[in-house]
Amino acid sequence: MTVPVLPRLRARTLEAPPQPDLFDLIPPDTDPATVVSWVREGSGLVGWGRAAASPGSMPGGPDRFTAATSWWRDVVAGAEVVDEVGLPGTGLLAFGSFAFSPASPDSGGLVVPRVIVGQHEGRAWVTSIEEVDAVPLAPTTQGGTPAAGSDGIRLRPGAVAPEDWPAVIAGAIRRIEAGEVAKVVLARDVVAESDQPIDTVTLLRRLASRYAATWTFAVDGLIGATPEMLVRLQQGRVRSRVLAGTVRRDRSPAPSVTETHPELEETHRPDPRLHLVSDAKELEEHAFAVRSVADALAPHCRSLQVPEEPFVLELPDVYHLATDLSGEAADDATSLDLAAALHPSAAVCGTPSEDAARLIAELEGMDRGRYAGPVGWVDARGDGDWGIALRCGQLSAGGRSMRLFAGGGIVAASDPQAELAETEVKLAAMRHALGLGS
Repeated sequence: MTVPVLPRLRARTLEAPPQPDLFDLIPPDTDPATVVSWVREGSGLVGWGRAAASPGSMPGGPDRFTAATSWWRDVVAGAEVVDEVGLPGTGLLAFGSFAFSPASPDSGGLVVPRVIVGQHEGRAWVTSIEEVDAVPLAPTTQGGTPAAGSDGIRLRPGAVAPEDWPAVIAGAIRRIEAGEVAKVVLARDVVAESDQPIDTVTLLRRLASRYAATWTFAVDGLIGATPEMLVRLQQGRVRSRVLAGTVRRDRSPAPSVTETHPELEETHRPDPRLHLVSDAKELEEHAFAVRSVADALAPHCRSLQVPEEPFVLELPDVYHLATDLSGEAADDATSLDLAAALHPSAAVCGTPSEDAARLIAELEGMDRGRYAGPVGWVDARGDGDWGIALRCGQLSAGGRSMRLFAGGGIVAASDPQAELAETEVKLAAMRHALGLGS
């Protein structure tokens, strides 16, 4: 058995001028598989190239997080780092994405780009990372002409056709009523096929423009715009945003009157936000998710603050029930350790989690891969951001196809047709990114 050689890295961060669009800095000849992104409202990080990656022979399964954490700790210990900026996101960084299921053959891992550019609150920087004594690698491309729009892109059903999805949901509801689980989150996939390689930067730019309030991410071909921050660890402060409970957003202005009145000629539209904050099914689903995150964070935090009531998060296509939790770190757990402790939350798996995970494997009929797993970055101190890989797609090795994913939480009160409609709404983000409209 060959033991992987641990890379010795040298990183240097320098101040740089702020940029109107971080994605403009990515060279056109960059291998799309090496593009990384973590951007929200114009701030964040993008990178390209590959200085190092956790070994492909690393164990998957339940050890996928601890193996990556151990590898990163050893890499940091042997690295030379000069950081002349000293902000979150500077110095030596690794980006990562991990499989939802320990049984997935694509277990995920960490990658270290050769170049990272970032900006936050008017300051910008560039970090160059190289392997000490390494021979420079020539840039590689995916071949062909990048597809800039919707020409030649077609959608086809994934593992379960849309017309069959309500029956899957109905089966899950029966299992809930039988007492097997209290909640299960089920997802379906759609496959986008293209005549040309799909351009990663075009997808990222479209997602960042339309869904600016989300975190636009890319790691090893997994691309999306997640509204859910699994965990942020920064200078001893822990934060997490929980989303569960969704309703489609009416893009016309919200009404000031939401009930009919006998003296008015026309019936006013109901405000979908009122449905979210009053519907028992939506509130129950959200409460499960908040409880699962609070229980996982509690051993690692002091003074964990959990709001009693959720708020409504407004995105271009949907409204979500949202709760922000925060606390003070009580141990030496890294951001990746915390992400591992939180995964899978009830928001992407169900309750109880082990029983829900078994039901997911039985009913979905597909491997989620890294969809609904942790995605984000970690620095040399262990600080970092980890979201949940939602509203996303996974590029194929050749770059000419992409699996798109969407799911929803199922409880006893769920309606199968409404759950199908919810997945279609959630697929709108990646359809937009591919130039196929909403």
